[in-house]
Amino acid sequence: MRGWPVMAHARPNAAHRALAALERDGRVHGLITQNVDRLHQRAGHRRVLELHGALAEVLCLDCGARVSRAAVQQRLEQDNAFVLRAAASAAPDGDADLAENLDLADFLVPACERCGGMLKPDVVFYGDSVPRGRVADATDLVDRADAVLVVGSSLMVFSSFR
Repeated sequence: MRGWPVMAHARPNAAHRALAALERDGRVHGLITQNVDRLHQRAGHRRVLELHGALAEVLCLDCGARVSRAAVQQRLEQDNAFVLRAAASAAPDGDADLAENLDLADFLVPACERCGGMLKPDVVFYGDSVPRGRVADATDLVDRADAVLVVGSSLMVFSSFR
């Protein structure tokens, strides 16, 4: 809740813009990213496969409904205004460190508005698997490529290495 604004207001850097320019020039025909911040799209990319999902969307684990993270943020802030008043430092990954003495016993976690189920960011967490359809789409994109340019990754996370 406290870290989301940092992610929501992040802006693409020169590397994001340079890759988008390669796509506009017809030199890049698709981009597979491990990033969950949508910065490639903000830079102008049209064909982006988000291997690990995107923080901008929230998924119901029960019914599969999707809702924007911004909508969930509004509910969180409305129901938990006391957290907004607490000291917190935002981390670059979208997390935030809250004051140690903050009592979260009254924190209200929003449920799915469709079915009442549990919501989670639509991202692949460590230990989760990338959905099979997304893996197939990534494999297809790589198989159709004349060359693959790897930027900003060591490819040490198995889902991207594979």
